[in-house]
Amino acid sequence: MSGIERVVTRGTFELDGGSWEVDNNIWIVGEGDDVVVFDAAHSAEPIVEAVAGRNVVAVVCTHGHNDHITVAPELSHTLDAPVLLHPADDVLWRMTHPDKDFRAVEDDMVLAVGGLELHALHTPGHSPGSVCWYAPELRAVFSGDTLFQGGPGATGRSFSDFPTILRSISGRLGPLPADTVVYTGHGDTTTIGDEIVHYDDWVARGH
Repeated sequence: MSGIERVVTRGTFELDGGSWEVDNNIWIVGEGDDVVVFDAAHSAEPIVEAVAGRNVVAVVCTHGHNDHITVAPELSHTLDAPVLLHPADDVLWRMTHPDKDFRAVEDDMVLAVGGLELHALHTPGHSPGSVCWYAPELRAVFSGDTLFQGGPGATGRSFSDFPTILRSISGRLGPLPADTVVYTGHGDTTTIGDEIVHYDDWVARGH
């Protein structure tokens, strides 16, 4: 049995001296007894409860902002699973976990979860090491903060860049099937087709 489950936790996102209260989506994705946890936001307990004793192949961090990695080392220890993160976000990771390590994600690597394949798509812009994970069998992509319902993720803070996120979305996400469901880091899901039609509007908006 394949499935996608959502856990929502609430906490604080901090960067550039600012602090914001945010709700984060954590996605538990898998087949049978094997699952992956996408992002490790704020509180470990509700995530561990949702895993419910299944085998966690990896705790995958879509990027290194603190609200997506808060409890990654704790989950790694509790669930006996490696933390995966793109090394371009090492500088962000070290702001939260200066003495903890992670396993490096490479662009186009494939993570097997039971009979499912999760394909890493390096999509810098929101952060240098942002990665979206495409699951063709589920017709799903887990976008972190790269793409939301309504457009690209924020790029007005350190280590982010709007032209870069536009190239990432057009080059890596735009070619996916239009009916691919986008499971976002915050808020509601959307589809590639519903978002990419607004691409020219995003370019014109300029941020």
